[in-house]
Amino acid sequence: MSRTRPAARWRGVPTVDESVVAALYGAMRAENERKRQEAQAVATLWPEAVARLLVLRGVRELDDARRLLRPQLAQLTPPEALTDLPRAAERLVEALRRGERVMVHGDYDVDGICSTALLTRMLRAMGGDAEPFIPERKADGYDLGPAGVRAAIAMQAKLVLTCDCGTTALEPARALAAQGIDLIVTDHHRPQAELPVALAVVNPQREAELETRGDRALAAVGVAWKLMAAVLEMRGGDISEAERTELRALLDAQLELVALATVADVAALVGDNRIFVAEGLKRMAKAPAPGMPDRRNRGLRALIRSAGLDDKRLTAGRLGFVVAPRLNALGRIRHARDGVKLLLADDDSVAMDLAVECNRANDERQLKDRDILAQAQRKLEQIDIDAARGIVLHGDGWEPGVIGIVASRVVELTHRPTFMIAVGQDGGARVGKGSGRSIPGFDLHAALTSCGDLLMKYGGHRAAAGLTIAAENIEAFAERFDQAAASALSEEQLVPELKPDLELPIAQADESLLEALRFLEPFGMGNPGPVLLSRGVPLKGGARSVGSDGLKLEFASEGGPREAIGWGLASRAPEVPRDGKVDILYRLEMNEFRNARTLQANILDLRRSDA
Repeated sequence: MSRTRPAARWRGVPTVDESVVAALYGAMRAENERKRQEAQAVATLWPEAVARLLVLRGVRELDDARRLLRPQLAQLTPPEALTDLPRAAERLVEALRRGERVMVHGDYDVDGICSTALLTRMLRAMGGDAEPFIPERKADGYDLGPAGVRAAIAMQAKLVLTCDCGTTALEPARALAAQGIDLIVTDHHRPQAELPVALAVVNPQREAELETRGDRALAAVGVAWKLMAAVLEMRGGDISEAERTELRALLDAQLELVALATVADVAALVGDNRIFVAEGLKRMAKAPAPGMPDRRNRGLRALIRSAGLDDKRLTAGRLGFVVAPRLNALGRIRHARDGVKLLLADDDSVAMDLAVECNRANDERQLKDRDILAQAQRKLEQIDIDAARGIVLHGDGWEPGVIGIVASRVVELTHRPTFMIAVGQDGGARVGKGSGRSIPGFDLHAALTSCGDLLMKYGGHRAAAGLTIAAENIEAFAERFDQAAASALSEEQLVPELKPDLELPIAQADESLLEALRFLEPFGMGNPGPVLLSRGVPLKGGARSVGSDGLKLEFASEGGPREAIGWGLASRAPEVPRDGKVDILYRLEMNEFRNARTLQANILDLRRSDA
């Protein structure tokens, strides 16, 4: 292997129409002054940098700025805008009235677990007979399959309601129909040419003009929440106004799960998703008023507490990197049904026991990650990364539940779309189960479609996908996948880019700026945290290593952050001049450690300064 972790290319700071920035900034200041004079609210002292960032995100008018800075549930795209959702809601209302058993069929990742728990809890709260089912990863595989059909028959379900799966389950859908069992699919994975036989297929990926819709990027859990909102609305005279109020409060409480799963599934935090995550984070952080019922999810509270975040500010980043992996570990190396039990738990001690089990599973998962990553790195040594465009690595005995995480690490190391394939026995045949991750600009699902004749099964998104393949076809797939990547990717796309949003002196990156930037949260896919560029930053001393691969710096500036951390940058220490100056690309954050809060620059990249 000729190289790994290619050096990033720094893009220039984007230019904007200064007159637009000035007009928006003036309108924001005028509105805050009006509020102050009317004593309606405490005025927010916006720095000009926030207006500039809004313009960079396509905001031009004050009304658009209000919606982005203060997202609200009232701004959601109506549920009925999703094709088939009204029909699905009508069938569920009918099932509630008849007392029919509904099997809620989920998937074994965080999105599937949360969606299953949400639908089950809401249907039961409405008086329904709902039973959750999630397939076992190793024995049953992904999606609605034969195991789900058998389970529906065994529990005498009249209706199967999928979440986070089912869009491509053509044969199982026909099998359910043959048994007289109705099927409703709720999902967000990309459909193929043929849809399953079902009463309804509710999937935002079916919609025309997808790119312009507020619900375009919904995770499955967002679809599930909207479906329950429509069911509640359709109940009409079936329930009293008091019951409706209680059920609406319970549905709003499920926004915690919507936020967790949306972040965990790396769904773009734009449109409806941004609203869902912002509202969910609010509910996680806010204890109920004295005398009011605490509807916060007990299982999620236990998971947060066991992860050591009980006294820390919850952000989308902490959900994605600390909380979600613990829940995800159950589906990867144990059984995801325990995750559903956790999120449905109504007893604190039961919830904490299950949360502790999540932590144990996560520890075990991390060990497997490290072992498979080490094997993957040895395989990478045999590849000319400069010549490769798409990477396929395979190994016997790899844990299928963790190879997706390792694929992400290989992408970080090589900046190449990557598939990891775990090979094992399936009956009398050797079969590979693969998980892939992509890079910006490359459609992983489209690449799999071009290789479809070599695959037994596949599905997913532009950025992440899964496949099942006969072992004897893996080498041919690796060659075809590399060709697909070569035809779609330019040389520039094979070099990672870092794009600063703003350039400013390090002294201006202060706490007031950080507080203002928080109005742009939640940050994540589709709405990244602003990247700042500061040049000529004076250092106090040199660089030192922290953790397994971190780089720690201290600044000698008069304002702004006094310290910086660069994770994964330890090897760059020789480039850092002692008591010299550096140019840095970074995100501004508040480090919380042992009850102390310190302004910190999280360095993405650095260079010796010419200033």
